[in-house]
Amino acid sequence: MNDDITHQSIAFIGGGNMARSLIGGLVAQGRNPAGIRVAEPVPPLGDALREDFGVAVFEQAAQAVIGAGTWVLATKPQVLRAVCEGLAEQAQGERPLVVSIAAGITATQIERWLGGDLAVVRTMPNTPALLGAGMTGLYASEQVDAAGRGFAQDLLSAAGKTVWIDDEAQMDAVTAVSGSGPAYIFLLAEAMIEAGIAEGLPPDAARTLALQTVLGAARMLTESDVDAAELRRRVTSPNGTTQAAVEAFEAGGLRALVGSAIHAARVRGQELSAAND
Repeated sequence: MNDDITHQSIAFIGGGNMARSLIGGLVAQGRNPAGIRVAEPVPPLGDALREDFGVAVFEQAAQAVIGAGTWVLATKPQVLRAVCEGLAEQAQGERPLVVSIAAGITATQIERWLGGDLAVVRTMPNTPALLGAGMTGLYASEQVDAAGRGFAQDLLSAAGKTVWIDDEAQMDAVTAVSGSGPAYIFLLAEAMIEAGIAEGLPPDAARTLALQTVLGAARMLTESDVDAAELRRRVTSPNGTTQAAVEAFEAGGLRALVGSAIHAARVRGQELSAAND
């Protein structure tokens, strides 16, 4: 891996929403946009990145990675193998730090597709990263040194909080809990809104009540030192309305259903990895 990576160019392979959020975070942190290069074949996406952030945009990945000490793989998982194999010769010559944000693709696969013996950090951010409120799990291959780990963490911290995972096999669980997790909250909010309307609330009022409740509860969870179980107990008065609702959730098997859903997401992550190998 090249030395002094924090002062070298960064090449983003793919300029979609997640790449855009990371680029915006880096620029907001003070990184010179002249040192950020993006490969994006869709003209409107590339033009917007160039205009909004002042970064260099290229149609071909091979052009974007020239001289870049860090490559951020931000393509769709199903095309990542072809992209990596097309860049393998350059990867072996440049020896970059490779950071992947592609779901379900292992560091071992990426390293092999790029020709082997490279420093790879596999990450799993989630969509709130678009608001700077994301959660990202990171795993580093053995070739990643302390500087590489620090740079990868700084890069993903531009989009929210981060946590390191020592066993890559656990990255599928990260995907299941936080990568896919926002959809679970969206589904709960959707159900709460529908239930409020069914109980006679006007749709606008039901939506406002449900969404602000989700936001407020999330803030209590993240801004308090008290765990989720204790917070739940504190707002559940004996024989009150909240207890009636919680008992209905428990009787309906909510915990087992959530466990089953997260397990299904983890298994699907493993299947995606195998399908793209």
